[in-house]
Amino acid sequence: MEVKRFEIDETVVFVETGVISARSTGLVERKGMGHPDTLADNVAELLSRAYSRYTRDTFGVVLHHNFDKLAVLGGKSQVEYGGGKMLAPVRVLVNGRATRTCGNSAVPVDDIATETVEGFFRGCLPELDGHLSIELNITGNPSPGAVHGTGRSSPERSAWFAPSDPSTLRERRTVLANDTSLGTGWAPLSTHEEFVIALADNFSGSSGFRQGRPWCGSDVKVMSMRAGDDADVVLCVPQKSRHVPNRRSYQDNCGDVLAECVRLAELLWPQGRVNFRLNARDLPQDDEIYLTYTGSSIESGDEGVVGRGNRTNGLITPLRPMNLEGANGKNPVYHVGKLYNVAAERLAGLLHAATGDYAEVHLVSATGQRLDRPWRVILRLAARDVDSAAVLQLLSDQLTRFPDLTQEIITDGVQLC
Repeated sequence: MEVKRFEIDETVVFVETGVISARSTGLVERKGMGHPDTLADNVAELLSRAYSRYTRDTFGVVLHHNFDKLAVLGGKSQVEYGGGKMLAPVRVLVNGRATRTCGNSAVPVDDIATETVEGFFRGCLPELDGHLSIELNITGNPSPGAVHGTGRSSPERSAWFAPSDPSTLRERRTVLANDTSLGTGWAPLSTHEEFVIALADNFSGSSGFRQGRPWCGSDVKVMSMRAGDDADVVLCVPQKSRHVPNRRSYQDNCGDVLAECVRLAELLWPQGRVNFRLNARDLPQDDEIYLTYTGSSIESGDEGVVGRGNRTNGLITPLRPMNLEGANGKNPVYHVGKLYNVAAERLAGLLHAATGDYAEVHLVSATGQRLDRPWRVILRLAARDVDSAAVLQLLSDQLTRFPDLTQEIITDGVQLC
C-alpha cells in the first residue's frame, strides 16, 4: 500500500492506494420501514424537509433547525386472532430546535411538526389513527459560544434562532461546518449487501409481495452473515392480527414468507446456498408469535430513536467502515453529519467508476471551518495505478456541490435510511 499527502487550501488529503477490500465473510443488517428506529429516522427527516421547504419558500432561505434527537415511544396493544386494539397511544417526542420568528413574521413550527408527524403515521401505520400522542419539545436556544456581559459577542449568535432579516444569516455569505464530525462512504455495495436490502424491502416496503397480503406487517429486520458463497439469514416479519384468524393461518403465512425468501435467493444469490430462519422467537404451540395489531412493535413497549438504525446507505455493516452519525433530521444546509455522509458515499461511487475497483471515502470536518473545505480527507482505493490529479479533481468537484445537495435533500431526492 502507498499513501500520498496533498494540501488543497485548508484541506489535507490522504490518498491511499492498493488497499485490500475483498473479504470472504460479511455481516449485514437492515431494519425495515416499520422498525421503530426507522420510523424515528423517517419522521425526523420528513419534518426537517417540511420545515426547510416552508422557510425557503417563505423567506428565501432555510432557517436554523435540527430535529435529529426525535424519539418514538411504544404504546400498549392487545392482540387477538382475527382482531385486536390499542390500549395506550404511541408517543412521538419531537425534540430539537427551530427558528420560530424571522423579522416580524412567525414560523408555524408546531403546526408543521404536528401535521408532518400525523401525516407520516397515517400513511405507514394507519391503525394508530386516534392512538398517537405528539409531544413538542422544540426550543430556539442558541448554541454555546457567547460570553454574556462583555459586549463583544456577535449579535448574530444571539439572534441565531430569531434573525431580524434573512440576509443577516451567516450562511448567506459562507457556509461553515456546524460540528467536528465525519462522513463515510464506500463503493460498490457487495452482492451480499444488495441481497439484504432487496430482502428487507420486499417484505417491508410497497412491494409486490405485500400487495394482496394485508397480514404482512412492516417491522421487518434482516440479519445476514456470508461465508464464502453461502449465506445465513435471520429475519423477522410480523403479521397483523386482524387478518390472521388462527394459529394455522399464521403458520401458513410464515410458509408463504419463506417461499418468497427462497425465490429471491434463487434470483439474487445463485452462486451458493442461503439458509433462512424466520421469527426465531416464535413458540407457536404456546401462541408466542410475531403477531401485532399495527404491523410494528412500536405498538407495544418498544422505542425508536434517530440514529440507531440504518446508516445513510440503508445498511448496518460492522465489518465495513461506518460512523455513528444520525443524519436524519439534521439541518441540510451545514450539518456535517448529514451532508458529509451523503457526499462521501457519492464520491466513493465516482471513484469506483473511475478506477474500476473498490473505493472508500472519509470526510472530516472541523467546526467553524468552511463546509467545502474539510479538515481532513482520506481516500482509500483498491487500485494501485491511480491518476492522483484526476482523483483530486473528483474530490474538488464534489465539494463544490453542497448547495445543490441541500436542495436535492429538501425536495426528497435523497434517501437517508
